[in-house]
Amino acid sequence: MEVTGRIKKIFEEQSFASGFRKKEIVVTTAEQYPQDILIEFTQDKIDLLNSFSLGDEVKVSINLRGREWINPEGVAKYFNSVSGWRIERMGAAEQPPVNHPPIETTADYGNATESNAEDDLPF
Repeated sequence: MEVTGRIKKIFEEQSFASGFRKKEIVVTTAEQYPQDILIEFTQDKIDLLNSFSLGDEVKVSINLRGREWINPEGVAKYFNSVSGWRIERMGAAEQPPVNHPPIETTADYGNATESNAEDDLPF
């Protein structure tokens, strides 16, 4: 899945005693009704955010995660998170132009010879 939009907020990296690390960003979508989507990057994926800043137009590849938690009263609660695993800058610099090799023409189209007459197409 992908989310596209503009980076609205970049939070500080959080580290936990277990060694788990995460960094969250908010991406505002460009829809009729814009949505602020909180996306978390974890562990080594945090480094993907280093070259991005507020206001950048991005496309983020995500996974939806869900989990169950049983509270002390024994009632099940469910939580969702949006995990980013790739982020790309959008815009003109997104894709470099493709350089095609020059087309070589060696046929003499003015004089059809017997060797290329069979290859001559009617259109």
